[in-house]
Amino acid sequence: MRLQVDVIVTGTNIHVIAARGATATIPIVMVFAADPVKSGFVASLARPAGNVTGLSADASPDLWAKYLALLKEIDPKLSRVGVLGQVSSKVGFAELEVASRKLNVALEVTDIRSPDDLNSAFGEMVAKQVGALLIVVGPLTYLLRQPIAELALKHQLPTITNTNQFTQAGMLMSYGPSLTVLYRRAASYVDKILRGATPADLPVEQPTKFELAINLKAARALGITIPSTLLATADEVIE
Repeated sequence: MRLQVDVIVTGTNIHVIAARGATATIPIVMVFAADPVKSGFVASLARPAGNVTGLSADASPDLWAKYLALLKEIDPKLSRVGVLGQVSSKVGFAELEVASRKLNVALEVTDIRSPDDLNSAFGEMVAKQVGALLIVVGPLTYLLRQPIAELALKHQLPTITNTNQFTQAGMLMSYGPSLTVLYRRAASYVDKILRGATPADLPVEQPTKFELAINLKAARALGITIPSTLLATADEVIE
């Protein structure tokens, strides 16, 4: 605000909340927001109505069920899944609860507020005997993706999240839109706004393509055999 910028580009929901708290006039372009209508960032996807627009990272609440379903494909007997993320973001946790009941999977949600929480978070999940781990992407979990991957392998926990940067860091699977593509699309919003468009008139864009990435090196370290049917549908296989 002090720098009098023309546009603010944000990442996840926590970033959007902070930006909206700072200004109601400077245009804000979201890149990786989850359910921006329910989160109160925009009035509707078609007509945002305020100073926020950009891209949503999810196409529907059913996407959260997809993560659990993919873990069940790896381990059909899976009954307890650890969920690691920043609970304050309120991203996906309610949808995951609904999905877990449908798939008969118990969730153990562990909040992480600082890097110092990571080891105790894993200790808590291991004590609760989770059979797999779902990472809710946020600023902190993205920053810690490498140590999270290392701890997951140490504790023999298959992991899934929604951006392939986590899979490249050593986690087992990811399923979601390409973060690179989302940032490139966000640039087009910035261009339109700098040319005179207002955020209220720019519909929020939802992803149309989702990519499945599988890290076979992690699978071998975990002693997991990826089903051939799942491997055949992968967009990226990391050897």
